[in-house]
Amino acid sequence: MPSSNNQPRRTLGSSDLVVSPVALGTWPIAGVATLDVNNRDSVATIRACLDVGVNFIDTAYCYGPNGESENLIRQALKGQHNRVVLATKGGIHYSSDGVQTQDARPETLIRECDQSLRRLGTDRIDLYYLHSPDPQVPVAESAGAIHDLIDAGKVRCAGASNCHLEQLQAFHAACPLTAVQLPYNMLQRDIQLQTIPWCQQHNISLVVYWALMKGLLAGRLTQEDQLDENDSRRKYPMYQGEEWNKNQAFLNTLRDIAAEANRTVAQVVVNWTIHQPGVTVALCGAKRRWQIEETANAMGWKLSSSQFNRIGKAIAARGKAAAKRVFR
Repeated sequence: MPSSNNQPRRTLGSSDLVVSPVALGTWPIAGVATLDVNNRDSVATIRACLDVGVNFIDTAYCYGPNGESENLIRQALKGQHNRVVLATKGGIHYSSDGVQTQDARPETLIRECDQSLRRLGTDRIDLYYLHSPDPQVPVAESAGAIHDLIDAGKVRCAGASNCHLEQLQAFHAACPLTAVQLPYNMLQRDIQLQTIPWCQQHNISLVVYWALMKGLLAGRLTQEDQLDENDSRRKYPMYQGEEWNKNQAFLNTLRDIAAEANRTVAQVVVNWTIHQPGVTVALCGAKRRWQIEETANAMGWKLSSSQFNRIGKAIAARGKAAAKRVFR
């Protein structure tokens, strides 16, 4: 059943932005690495947020070679932008030959922000992230450009995504951060070591992605399931070999807890995530309405202490999952 709009809200950092602890991630609707995407379902998925209590929507300049994700958000939210908090990111774009390219020079971030404003159909972006640090550009220079965008009234708050702690510190010194976006889930928790404590110390919100490990922790894929040969997830270690076997054994525990709680596995995982110390929001990608309806129902309740303890023991028994990048 869809959630009601009477959902809990959390404040992003020291800003006045108040958001749902579950947010819609719109990478899937870009159609780059996701199968069976179509505009009608994508627009319906975005609009569903307004019905199920999700008021935080996340996108990026490079979500689609031609801004497909941002353009779909404009179409879906026509006349209703005031009902949501919009976040987008700059610093990555597609080259003329279709390859994602990093470019976080100040002039590029300002140009991309202007284009994102037009695509989104708004005159100010609530939260604007540096999508990823550019090896050729000091993080402080990129942060300075976002500071300028705030001063110009085009952006309300600054964020940084995919940055190590030292990069976040350099960014924050040049432009105060409201939010940080990093991967985090039950089996990939490196940022608990240093980054989460630093964010808590400086009242910076943590918005996490990969809470469901690209769908794996949703629990629908069983030991015998085979991914489509065109499914981009086949390249990730967590979907292969011994990692896959360990994940399925771990999921069996989550399935038992979900059945006990009368919830889905995805709802159990997201509920666990949004109740971890320092986590403000879990980004949940969706390309169909039912997917965001499901994860929205991870809000408004909490796993029992016993269930948290059982999950903790299962996490310890599983061990850390293989990751392509490690943030601390």
